[in-house]
Formats: sequence, structure tokens, C-alpha cells
Amino acid sequence: MTTTITRGLETTGLAKSFGGVHAVDNATVAFHHGKVNALIGPNGSGKTTFFNCVTGMIKPDAGSVSYRGEDITGRPPHRIARAGIGRSFQLCRVFPRMTVLENLLASVRSPTLPGWLRSARQRGDIERARELLMRVGIDHLEHAEARDLSYGQQKLLELAGVLMTDPETIMLDEPAGGVNPALLDRIANLVRALNAEGKTFLIVEHNMDLVMSLSDHVVVFDRGAPIAEGSPDEVRADPRVLEAYLGS
Repeated sequence: MTTTITRGLETTGLAKSFGGVHAVDNATVAFHHGKVNALIGPNGSGKTTFFNCVTGMIKPDAGSVSYRGEDITGRPPHRIARAGIGRSFQLCRVFPRMTVLENLLASVRSPTLPGWLRSARQRGDIERARELLMRVGIDHLEHAEARDLSYGQQKLLELAGVLMTDPETIMLDEPAGGVNPALLDRIANLVRALNAEGKTFLIVEHNMDLVMSLSDHVVVFDRGAPIAEGSPDEVRADPRVLEAYLGS
């Protein structure tokens, strides 16, 4: 019996330099579609630059990015989002003086507030936004301004904003950063539940307890390139990973 492997997010020879620094260096890697993938590595190993190349925030110098077998290299972020990839950022990107509900509507609507609300009422986006706020557990803050939320609550708001576009693959950049243990558990449970519903995840994270408990597949970067990949247990025991983190 032949097993069919669903192609997801893949890069071939991806490279990006800043001056003489090779932030991403000939990175060829395939993430497991339908699974929770983690991308780990020491500080400065190129993880966020890799994210930015994949999602069109910056253009790679060389190599390619493909998603579901389609070349998406160098496309602008909104076109990559339409292809089915959503992402969060290492530092939360919310509109601080807008309400929690308005922040979610902003992720799917036109650039003026009347446009957001008018089209939202027509298309049911307000209802969807409220459902997502309830799902991430901050529906009681619907009318609060985003600047009044804790940092962990802003992370939940950003995740809800990503979900507004219903992406097939969700890329999270350090979701545990600055989050208290209770909210971190909520984020982890959301990832597990969404993955069970068919969402693919690619998570950059330094919290190794979270990575090892949440991930199906782990890729390790060092100096801009993948040096190891496998299950959490395989990666944990790989001497190349230990050397990258601890030094030879």
C-alpha cells in the first residue's frame, strides 16, 4: 500500500544576507503538512529571517519557497496569506487605540473604520470575530482598547486575528514570549485543538518544554541553516543540536 504524502511548506536553497552576515544560508527544509512543526535554534540562528522570507516580508537573495507544490517565492504578504498561510510576529502587532473587536475586523476589511464595519455587517465578520474572541478566551474584552490588554492577552488577540482569515497553515513566532503560565497553557491547548481540526502549525520558540510537548516534528537551525530534524526525542538526543546550543 502506497502512503500519500501531502506537500505543504517547503524551501529549497533559501538564502538571505545582510551585509556580510548570512542570516539564512542555503536552507532546504520541508515541514510536515497537517502537523505541529517547531523551528528552534540559538539566538541569531536565522529563524525569524526565515519566517520573513517565507511570508513575503523580505525577499530572499536566492532559493525558493513553495506551498502545496506552488512556487510562492517573493510574493507580497497579502498574496501569501491568500495562498493559505497566516502568521504572528515575535513582537505583537495590534492596533493599540482600537478595540479588541475592531482589531479583528481590521485583519479582513478595508482601510477605513466605516468600511470595516459596513462590510463586516454584510458578510458576518462581526459574528465570526466574536466567536474567535470567545474561543481564545478574551470575549469579555471585546470593547477594551488593545493597549489596555496584558501582553499575553495581546498574543491571544493576535492569534485570533490570524484565524480571522482561516489560514490552512499558521506560523507563530515565539508565542510563549512574555506570557504567564496560565495563558501559555491556553495557547498550547488552542494549538492542539486547531491542529486536530486540520490546521498545520510552524512555531518558532525558545521554550523547550513547550516545543517538546507540543510538536510532532522539529527542525533545528544554526547559523542560518537546518542542522537536524526529526521527532522531539530524536532532536533532543542529536549531538549536533547539543553542540549548537551549548558549544563544542
